[in-house]
Amino acid sequence: MTSSNNLSRILQDSPHGSSTSKGLEKLRYTVLTDGIPSTMEGMSELRIYIWLILLSAPPIPTDRYLDLVRQGPSPSYAKIRNDTFRTLATDPLFRRKVTENSLTRVLNAVSWKLHDAHEARVNGWQSPPSIGHRPPLSFAGSPDTKGESPAAARQARELDSSDAGTTSNAAAPQDAATVGYVQGMNVLAAPFLYAARSEAQAFAAFNKLITSACPGYVRGGSMDGVHRGLALVDKVLGIVDPNLASHLLSKNMNAAIYAFASVLTLCACTPPLPEVLSLWDFLFAYGPHLNILCIVSQLILIRDQLLATPSPNQILRNMPALNSAKIKAMTLSFVSRIPPDIYQEIVSHAK
Repeated sequence: MTSSNNLSRILQDSPHGSSTSKGLEKLRYTVLTDGIPSTMEGMSELRIYIWLILLSAPPIPTDRYLDLVRQGPSPSYAKIRNDTFRTLATDPLFRRKVTENSLTRVLNAVSWKLHDAHEARVNGWQSPPSIGHRPPLSFAGSPDTKGESPAAARQARELDSSDAGTTSNAAAPQDAATVGYVQGMNVLAAPFLYAARSEAQAFAAFNKLITSACPGYVRGGSMDGVHRGLALVDKVLGIVDPNLASHLLSKNMNAAIYAFASVLTLCACTPPLPEVLSLWDFLFAYGPHLNILCIVSQLILIRDQLLATPSPNQILRNMPALNSAKIKAMTLSFVSRIPPDIYQEIVSHAK
């Protein structure tokens, strides 16, 4: 049975009750070992549905998304438009499939949803204000409404046992409602629009990611989760490759210098896009927090170059092209070496 047929069968089985967790475990493991079949351009009929499941993001009615679009420009609209035109500007695959208007609408809709939730929290309302209370404004056009081995098994169990899965039913932090638009959210939203079959799907997945999985990356403009993540990149590198860590620090190259965008965007800032999608399959299966380890893996994969140069900043100014297979394999090779207390910091750093 091909991996595509295997994944399709898992999705069609639709487990219920106590078998749901077993179904998710099987889905994660299949994504880890077989990947999600896609074309050379990263296109896949199954990917967005698998992402929605792994993120615990239920589909939303298209009309609900359209209601947010019809609210018109959000308070963050000017900031959004200042970023959208340069989102993955040099990636021909993305530019060919996703329009700036589409990206603008999704980001603006998320901004409205977060703004309304924050307004409800501040005013003590049980739910956000009715969308119909605002006069509809049109902007940016109309949205498109189309719709293994024992070792691998052990590695999957190690990742799963961390309580790190993104499908947890635990409530999002209370202050996630105060999340606002920050620069970088445009890049974080881009892969969802590329993978999705509709803007409503992309909206549902992206909104779930930033409100449940990594609200600390965009909360209130402080990006405290990103800064905690950068400190953890330095810490993890010091554990798994002390020599490389010492070399980089001797050149005043801590993670805050070269890895800010990689942490904030879950490596979506680094081409090629099909490799980003493949890496995200892994991250959504076992937790976006593993991106910290994936960034360290990228460094280890080019350690010889970094150690040989007196100016590693010239290499790290732009991270080398992603190779998701090598990054995942490297990450799995050292995940068990991370002390439990440090791993727990990694799990919770983006909350």
